[in-house]
Amino acid sequence: MKTMKWGIIGAMPSEAELLKGQMEDLCEIKIGRLTFWEGLLCGQDAVIAVCGIGKVNAAMAAEIFCLKYGVDLILNAGVAGCFENVPIGTIVLAEGFVQHDVDTTAIGDPVGLVSTVNQIRFPTADLPAARAAMDATGVPYRTGWVATGDWFATDTPRSHWIADTFHPLLCEMEGCAVAQVCLRNSVKFMAIKSVSDCLFEHHDFAFNFPAAMKGLNRVVMAFLTQLTKE
Repeated sequence: MKTMKWGIIGAMPSEAELLKGQMEDLCEIKIGRLTFWEGLLCGQDAVIAVCGIGKVNAAMAAEIFCLKYGVDLILNAGVAGCFENVPIGTIVLAEGFVQHDVDTTAIGDPVGLVSTVNQIRFPTADLPAARAAMDATGVPYRTGWVATGDWFATDTPRSHWIADTFHPLLCEMEGCAVAQVCLRNSVKFMAIKSVSDCLFEHHDFAFNFPAAMKGLNRVVMAFLTQLTKE
């Protein structure tokens, strides 16, 4: 079995509750206003954090994972809106992330460029290994790119602009911030998302969180178990 230390980030408590319940030797630690849970998950050292919604909150948790806990890999597990019409609860293994709300085009940069690292697209780590681990779970899934920004996406002109500009499958509010922190700390980053709403469909709900969350934690557990075998 491959030995790894994982950091797992969810934005909301229910994105991490089941995982936390599966941990052995659980220990709770507060750092600033963030709570971290340390223990063993799938036989590996792991730390879980519920960071709160948005890029700054996600980046804070990711940096603590990197600097205090020295994790080998950070996994972002959570819900996201989809630019395609797919069933709610569809699982997506992220290929990479962009930040749709970064815009310094006024000084000549391409839209989405994070000038600190001179990069627009932030690929996730070891995609072939991640695919193999997902395949081994037997869970149906999609792969695709994800657009991140501090904005809850709905069927508006901005959503259509994001789709036409970056061509992502999903849109959410944390992932690319974590990807950028991981890049700068040379830590691997992966993400598994569950579709909570389809942006261009006319639902009778803003997003269906319970349906999206129904199988997500179970998939994450199965994925991590298989990843240690790769």
